[in-house]
Amino acid sequence: MSTQTTPRLPAAASAPPSRGRRPRRLSYRGRQARAAWLFLTPSLVILAVFVAWPMFQAGYLSFTRYNILQPAQWIGLGNYRQMLHDPAVGRALKNTLVYAAVSTPVSVVLALALALFLNRAMALRGFLRTAVFLPFVVSLGVVSIAWSFLLDPNIGLLTDWLSHLGITTQQGWLQDPSYAMPAVIAVGIWKNVGFYMIMYLAGLQSIPGELYDAARADGAGPWQRLRHVTWPLLANQTMLISIMAAIATLQAFDQIYVMTHGGPFFQTETLVMLTYRLGFEQSQFGYAAAVSWVLVVLVFVLSMLQLTYFRKRAVSF
Repeated sequence: MSTQTTPRLPAAASAPPSRGRRPRRLSYRGRQARAAWLFLTPSLVILAVFVAWPMFQAGYLSFTRYNILQPAQWIGLGNYRQMLHDPAVGRALKNTLVYAAVSTPVSVVLALALALFLNRAMALRGFLRTAVFLPFVVSLGVVSIAWSFLLDPNIGLLTDWLSHLGITTQQGWLQDPSYAMPAVIAVGIWKNVGFYMIMYLAGLQSIPGELYDAARADGAGPWQRLRHVTWPLLANQTMLISIMAAIATLQAFDQIYVMTHGGPFFQTETLVMLTYRLGFEQSQFGYAAAVSWVLVVLVFVLSMLQLTYFRKRAVSF
């Protein structure tokens, strides 16, 4: 008996497996940018939470009358109009500008002189560099307490040494209105000059020695080499150090708070000290926020000057 076989249909051609759209690969620069943002994200979050948001809040409070016990009352530009006629703000602004105008150039010149001196081959060079830099890494509060004892009119060791040289004050260096600000400025310079010296040392060691050899071959002396070789090539470091020193002096608080608390007779009260006194001692938080924004504007102007300078330098090169 014959079996009927069902004809086999030709196997359908198998369709090629569908392939999804391949993900777009980032370029090398794109991968670098993504990695950079991943590394920056933690710092950006911290800055946003602890810097940007408090600044925004302070900006809002500067247009209000607020003392914690009562809700903030919107007064517009009232706090800023009050500042124009407040002698305390004018005095604090003057003290701040004097502190910055004296401390900044002296720190820059002294740091450059120390860097030039300690850049030469000499005995104990490493020890001297460390000794000059060490005050910068010590807590400013500890430094201020130590100097307060050194300048104490009764038990101060430095006061005793100066008295043997005929240099005395009737009330004490930090208690005399005529000498309190110079004493605070001197301590601030001593504290920070080591850091600026290290920055200058880095700049000096990046200058090719062939330039000095060529200058000597042309008969240039030490002053000519400093003026025509060293100083022009340290222009970037000088600008950066000057702006950093000015911003640091505008924001000075710890040292003044510990050594003089803004006295005597408000002769060392800066804008930061005035902000602290208005906010935390008199509970005028709205007015204190307005005063703090004056300082923000000053720092912003200095930062823009620095940015403009370096942009012009980059274009010129």
